[in-house]
Amino acid sequence: EISYGSDLDAMFVHRLAEGGDPERADEQAQKLVSRLTALLSKPVKPAIKAERPLQLDADLRPEGKKGPLSRSLESFGEYYRRWMDVWERQALLRARPLAGSDDLAADFLELINPIRYGESPSASQVREIRRIKARVEGERLPRAADPSRHVKLGRGGLSDVEWLIQLYQLEYAHTVLGLRTPSTLPALEVLVDEDLLASEEAKILKDAWVLCSRVRSAGMIWSGKTSDVLPSSRRDLEAVARWCGFDPGHASEFEEHYLRTTRRARGVFERRFYEHL
Repeated sequence: EISYGSDLDAMFVHRLAEGGDPERADEQAQKLVSRLTALLSKPVKPAIKAERPLQLDADLRPEGKKGPLSRSLESFGEYYRRWMDVWERQALLRARPLAGSDDLAADFLELINPIRYGESPSASQVREIRRIKARVEGERLPRAADPSRHVKLGRGGLSDVEWLIQLYQLEYAHTVLGLRTPSTLPALEVLVDEDLLASEEAKILKDAWVLCSRVRSAGMIWSGKTSDVLPSSRRDLEAVARWCGFDPGHASEFEEHYLRTTRRARGVFERRFYEHL
């Protein structure tokens, strides 16, 4: 999902033209993608005040930073068959075509759909997903950050809601076709419709996800800078509260509302992510 200040996680795939040279095609694809990413990341001209250039991240590609920026369809297939880790399968749940050849996009989806929507992960793979989530919380959360106020990686924040829903997708999407979506809230609705998640729990998760998304956007609009933290200064908190629909002078009530909403979401996350599934 895209909001104000979002970066773009992208993977690039190319296909060899009939009769073409594979090595030369790979070389040309790398050059093209390098130029494209540089172009997309540049500020517009003439300059726009307080513009935030697009942050394009290609590190989710096979082999990460060590791998080529673009791979052929066949190379993607070989990598996923031989070396894919469970977290890479999880990342594919969010994949959707963005630009380029419609035919190539359709073929790429045909390649990855049996992978991302395949059989349920094994018990060891579920343990690995839980271990990675715990490590993300421990290593990526800034050292001085208050976990109760970090909208992305904090308790009951965006990451908690999304990781829980994605674990359900890995577990059930091979039989529940409605879970085959890259979007968070539609998947959450399907979990309720299929009696996989109680409607009360789903509402708690939805409220937290929507609120955290609004806080993140509000911080970007107010300050012109990306921020994943609920402000602590009264002035900034007041601005974010106004953006989130609270009346002037009610920043403290908004703060309490945020902390209460995310605390409840964390409870659902811990109960479902670590115990139920």
